[in-house]
Amino acid sequence: MLLLALALLSGCGHDRRARIKPPPTPEVSPETAAVPSPEPRTAPVDRMPHRGDKVLYSETGLASWYGPPYHNRRSSNGEIYNMHALTAAHRTLPLGTKVRVTNVKTRSSVVVRITDRGPFIEGRIIDLSMAAAKEVDVWRPGTAPVRIDVLETPAPIETGGRWAVQIGAFGEEDAATKISERLAHRYHSARVQQFSSPVGDWWVRVRVPQDDKHEAEDIARATHTPEGSIFLVRLD
Repeated sequence: MLLLALALLSGCGHDRRARIKPPPTPEVSPETAAVPSPEPRTAPVDRMPHRGDKVLYSETGLASWYGPPYHNRRSSNGEIYNMHALTAAHRTLPLGTKVRVTNVKTRSSVVVRITDRGPFIEGRIIDLSMAAAKEVDVWRPGTAPVRIDVLETPAPIETGGRWAVQIGAFGEEDAATKISERLAHRYHSARVQQFSSPVGDWWVRVRVPQDDKHEAEDIARATHTPEGSIFLVRLD
């Protein structure tokens, strides 16, 4: 019933293409340009004795970076985001996971800790802090193709976890409110949340019963909206 209603939702609203363009990569301002790259070139890994350098999971795709206006705001893991630390955002790896990010063109690499969720732009797989972006030559171009190698993770990657579907971004609060109200009205078993980001856009998040991954995946596949994109996201 939940999936059927979500499918019906895809036809609701005006039949128009998304007007919201992905936000541009952060500008390299004189303030951020003056910040030196951290040393050493490749960050050391605080290894678990039984795991060493074994790669647990790998993927390739496009990396981007984020700094102001997210700097000094709370990350998904509860920490205050520091764009000068070696951290990153990923949509589905467990929070606290340590990954090695390698620029496939320049071969520069850095080890970062996943502390946040994102990037919520189609085609990108990881959002680096400003410091990490400098290490792997992503900072000035804004994006670059990278390889991600998982070195350590506090929880299984393929099983468990708390999952949700995130829809957006919407340029106007009204657009997010309309979808939130429709979801809340039709899906009593799902929890619908609406929130804004520091850059002024709006998002809707659907949490399925028991935060079940398979149900969230089904919802993500079955749902379509006239504005924004749909992402599967792990909350823990």
